[in-house]
Amino acid sequence: MVTTGQLSPATSTDLSPAAFDADDITTGALGDLAPEAGWHRPVLLDADLLILVTGGHGSAELDFRPLPCRPGTLLRARPGQAMRCLGAHLDACVVRWGAGTLRGLDVDPDGVPAYQQLAGEDEDAVISEVTQLAVDADRHRGVPAARALLRHQLAVLLLRLTLLAAEERPAPRAERATFHRLCHEVERGFRHTRRVEDYAAQLGYSVRTLTRACLAVTGRSAKQVIDERVALQARRLLAATDEPIARIGHRLGFPEPTNFGRFFTREVGVSPGAFRAAREQPLPVRMVRPRPPADAPVPNGRA
Repeated sequence: MVTTGQLSPATSTDLSPAAFDADDITTGALGDLAPEAGWHRPVLLDADLLILVTGGHGSAELDFRPLPCRPGTLLRARPGQAMRCLGAHLDACVVRWGAGTLRGLDVDPDGVPAYQQLAGEDEDAVISEVTQLAVDADRHRGVPAARALLRHQLAVLLLRLTLLAAEERPAPRAERATFHRLCHEVERGFRHTRRVEDYAAQLGYSVRTLTRACLAVTGRSAKQVIDERVALQARRLLAATDEPIARIGHRLGFPEPTNFGRFFTREVGVSPGAFRAAREQPLPVRMVRPRPPADAPVPNGRA
């Protein structure tokens, strides 16, 4: 029987990519995500995650956005995001799933915000569902017939969290739908073009329409939204990998390192080299650009 209001520690599961199938659902502990003790620098995530903090106090950096964590904090993280947790006694249950896990189910994982602080009956309900999912994932590990059970348990959990978030933000508007379409196209094409005109042509909108949608949702222009997505990817690679700076710039559409350096410095406020040198320390606030409102998503880092 699952008791609401408390969460038993999750059985530790191998969360490494080699042990993970694209359709699997696994659960484990927060420490399983870190390549080494101490989270000396951010790691790039390789799967979708729900992280429910069960004990301790600390903070998480999700795509360089500092998030206070305490029991009842729920984080929604996505593949490719950079993450680091700080706090010696921060414990959490991690639910992890692959790209094909929810195929065919009427649920949108992107409806769950990156950060929620649960309380009261909502917290009890989520704890109950996460606990049961963790128990069943461990009990039926490797049993093909149990996949349907775990898939539907995860879908119910995500639907509950989506409904909780919808109660806290205004109903979608036409501008928000347009903005989401732009984010999708930017996610596919930011390595190849930063021109608003290119995305407008792909989507069948005018540049003015895209800019109006971005301003309505985030307070920033379409060009700023696109450039921030490129800068975010640069920060991820600089902080979580040892790839040479010039190669990172080339991958992001900058044949000349000097052009990449000027772009990064303009967007982030420090040079790529200085940003990388500071990656083993908690990111200073001055190095984080202002974020959109809590209900405004950004490409591949929706909050």
